[in-house]
Amino acid sequence: SPFLLSHSLMDTITYKDRVTKNLVEEKIPSEGLLRWLYANPIGKLTLHGLVKRKAVSKTAGKYMDSKRSQKRIQRFIDLHNLDMSVYDRKNSQDYRTFNDFFYRKIDPVARPIQDGIVSPADGKALAFQNINNVDTFFVKGSEFTPQSFIEDKEHANRFEDGALFIVRLAPTDYHRYHFPASGIASASNQVKGHLYSVSPLALRKSLEIFCQNKRELCTLETKEYGNILIADVGATMVGSIYQTYAPNSHVQKGQEKGYFAFGGSTMVLMFEKDKITFSPDLLENTKNGFETAVKMGETIGS
Repeated sequence: SPFLLSHSLMDTITYKDRVTKNLVEEKIPSEGLLRWLYANPIGKLTLHGLVKRKAVSKTAGKYMDSKRSQKRIQRFIDLHNLDMSVYDRKNSQDYRTFNDFFYRKIDPVARPIQDGIVSPADGKALAFQNINNVDTFFVKGSEFTPQSFIEDKEHANRFEDGALFIVRLAPTDYHRYHFPASGIASASNQVKGHLYSVSPLALRKSLEIFCQNKRELCTLETKEYGNILIADVGATMVGSIYQTYAPNSHVQKGQEKGYFAFGGSTMVLMFEKDKITFSPDLLENTKNGFETAVKMGETIGS
């Protein structure tokens, strides 16, 4: 059943484990607050008047950059049962601040890059072979088109009737992101916007959040897959998006593109029509109303 049509806002959030095929219930940090902000009339006023403002995220970011935040790291690891063995620094004491820990680097040996198009990030993913099918998952009428998202008609026309991949990063996920294929990467063009939450509790209410949030857009020109739009989308407590690649240069599949500072965030990929085919499990899970847990470097299409 479609995501928004089969679930109420008070239901649990579940996703598909790609390895076991089982449904897993997601633990959402600050779940009670998010439900109040996006479902309660008073909460909605608070959301529009305060939470979306960059000042809130900036203040939180300053704390996460301070030495005082270091004490939160081990508690966070224990609370979410994080496997630190896959990262280059494996002990909480190796990180100076919470943000230093938040955008920790992964050990390349622990994450080989697979064949085909790969996921640019760790998170919960949705795959649409045609961008016009987003209504099968989100509430009908949500304004999400290449034009509304890219805000450049000529550029957006490339992706009409193309494929769409969305991977949502939770605060517990690895927060560096990578290139899904090899090619020439343009400079990142910033689109100004708010910093709404991209939690599934928020996205259930409106997919337009992606078109309203701060984001940075890059076009990757590839030989095998045509042009790929890569969008890094900020969210609540993510006032900063950092690019670490050299603009207008040749990049390798799996190469780091950048990272997000503290908070939840999202990567959006758009492909030109008929250039790729997504993996069957991703399409099937999306069709049935579920996100799929993916890892950076895993194959998502060919």
